Amino acid sequence: MAKRESKFLADWKITFLPGFVVLALVLALQFFGFSLFTNLGQLIFDSYQRAEPRQYEEAPVRIVDIDEESIRRFGQWPWPRTQMAVLARKLGDAGVSAIAFDIVFSEPDRTSPPLIAEALAGQGDARLIDTLRALPDNDDQFSKTTGELPIVSGFFLTRDPKRAQAMPKAGFAYSGTPPSQSLPAYSNAIMPLPGLEAASTGLGSLTLQGDSDGIIRRAPLLARQGDQILPSLSLEALRVAQGAGSILVKTSDGSGNISGNVSGGGLSEVDSLKVGQFVIPTNGAGELWMYYTAPRPERVIPAWNILSGELSPAEMERLFAGQIVFIGTGAIGLRDLVATPLQDRELGVMVHAQAAEQMILGRFLTRPDWADGLERTLVIALGLVLLLLLPRLGAAKGAALGLFLAALTLAGSWYAFHREHFLLDPTYPMLVVLAVYLTETLLTYYREERRRRYIHGAFDRYLSPELVNRIAADPRQLELGGEERQMSVLFCDIRSFSRISEALSPQDIIGFLIGFLTPMCDVLLARKATIDKFIGDAILAFWNAPLDDPEQYQNAARSALAMLARLKQLNVEMPGKAGQPWPGDVAIGIGLNAGPCCVGNMGSAQRLSYSLIGDTVNLASRIEGLTKYYGIPIAIGQALHEQIPDFAVIEVDLVQVVGRDRPEAISALIGDESLAASPEFQAFAAAHAAMLAAYRAQDWETALGRLDGTRAEAASFGLENVQDLFRKRIAALAKSPPAADWNGVFVATEK
Repeated sequence: MAKRESKFLADWKITFLPGFVVLALVLALQFFGFSLFTNLGQLIFDSYQRAEPRQYEEAPVRIVDIDEESIRRFGQWPWPRTQMAVLARKLGDAGVSAIAFDIVFSEPDRTSPPLIAEALAGQGDARLIDTLRALPDNDDQFSKTTGELPIVSGFFLTRDPKRAQAMPKAGFAYSGTPPSQSLPAYSNAIMPLPGLEAASTGLGSLTLQGDSDGIIRRAPLLARQGDQILPSLSLEALRVAQGAGSILVKTSDGSGNISGNVSGGGLSEVDSLKVGQFVIPTNGAGELWMYYTAPRPERVIPAWNILSGELSPAEMERLFAGQIVFIGTGAIGLRDLVATPLQDRELGVMVHAQAAEQMILGRFLTRPDWADGLERTLVIALGLVLLLLLPRLGAAKGAALGLFLAALTLAGSWYAFHREHFLLDPTYPMLVVLAVYLTETLLTYYREERRRRYIHGAFDRYLSPELVNRIAADPRQLELGGEERQMSVLFCDIRSFSRISEALSPQDIIGFLIGFLTPMCDVLLARKATIDKFIGDAILAFWNAPLDDPEQYQNAARSALAMLARLKQLNVEMPGKAGQPWPGDVAIGIGLNAGPCCVGNMGSAQRLSYSLIGDTVNLASRIEGLTKYYGIPIAIGQALHEQIPDFAVIEVDLVQVVGRDRPEAISALIGDESLAASPEFQAFAAAHAAMLAAYRAQDWETALGRLDGTRAEAASFGLENVQDLFRKRIAALAKSPPAADWNGVFVATEK
């Protein structure tokens, strides 16, 4: 557990700093309002509106549309102002509460009789010209009608250098500091004719400014020209409809919002507006977040229906009594088209009308004053959660966590819209999830690739390619550092290597060792061995680490037998081979043992080596040394003997090796399972076991008899040296008998 904890901490340190930098970068983008992600947040809000538009409710708002049919019936545009006066008068007679023109009457009516008279002066009948001059001016008649009705005239605000100042009809009162610097600013106004402006009950701005993609998401209720604050057409129509004299503006000090229209901290921003009985929440720039309905035909009445008289007085009263009526032009060539989240091509007058509906019905989309704080807190919280958890999770679990957090954020934003009509932007919280996840994933990938390269570099030289690939694919199989395992250990040494070295030059010694060690290692690696090290001419190898090997004991035994077989081939192939020094008939001794070992990366901070230590290893080395004494090629310890009962194994002796107090039963590995099953081997094994029993019982005569009776068989199994050794011992012990408690243990005096 401690190792896993320290591995986690190391991985966490590697990934935390870059992840924290990414988190800080997302916070900076959020604070300063990077346009790309701000626009993405707006598109998300658009999708919410398309999924759940505002439900249409009957509200005292109507649109009178000068549509194609109206133009066809009553002539091309612009209509005479007398016609507009008739239209306004009919609406006034129906009892409207306000008439708002989404049209700017900034030029004199060219069909006005006095203007026609001026145009004909000196060119026609003087009496006709005088008659025309005596007729009423169309604009004067329209202005007279305007003065008698609750009419709001429209004007356009522009940023042209020419400066015409708009003067509002509405008064403004403030709760807080006047918000002049936070409102959208304009330098010029295109105003109605002076007479019409003076006669109007109200004046409202028609200017609608979309976001960078042209979509109208917010209706400006206030604007600024110089130091003068001006109302929008919809806000002014609502004031006039109630007969209110002023608009109350509530302000506070703020630091911007998602629209990006407010320049920064320290400015007085608009919180809300109060017009008569209605309170309207706005963003800091005095804009109303538009919550559009789907198109509703009952909201719009064509102008020709009214002018033609097809609507009876009762029908007119039913449709228009108490209504705020917006008059706009929907005919092709006249229409003022804008884009909204629901419609790519919508009449501008529709935006003003729906803004008035929202203000009357109290159906608002709002960005609460705590929204920015919540979104920044989410960015920090989600970023830290991922920074802490991703190093503990794999790629699949990390991706699942990231998707879950992003989906949870989006679902929370949608729920806030659906339930409370709050606009909570999920963009930056989802961005930090994506950015931190990608950063952590790339760093993890880099770390894992580096670890794989390290594993390949560390193990390629002493593991089979199959095992190296398995470890690299799943490093969790490898516990770096020391761990205790049940293992099999092999020591292999070249007989008389000192004599061989004396006869060869240093360069030839290296060539000989390469020619010997390479095929020996091929044999070991083919049977899942791990090559620990080369000690001069000796090989140390082991099984069951770093990966589990359920057949470690069998693989160790087969490897030793295969090494002998391969060396036999080399002794035939190598002598006389060009460029390959080979000192005649080479012999080896192999010691095998099994038992608990501590294995792992060991050494110093400067140099590590994957190796193993323990009594099992020391005993394997001593057993290899005993092969010289007994004249056998492969000697194994008792623990390994017990694990390979089906192999051809003959117990050789009980030995107390140097450095140990407890004796060890040393055996000779003769062959594999097929040899062990042969009748010849089984008969010899039984006779040899009987010889050992007689020897340890100090029955010298019987022991010698067993030795003499199996001389030929012992030679066939390579144990003639063992028998000769026991004959000498028996002769010596017969002359000088051991103590009564003698147990047959041979005490070795050399390693």
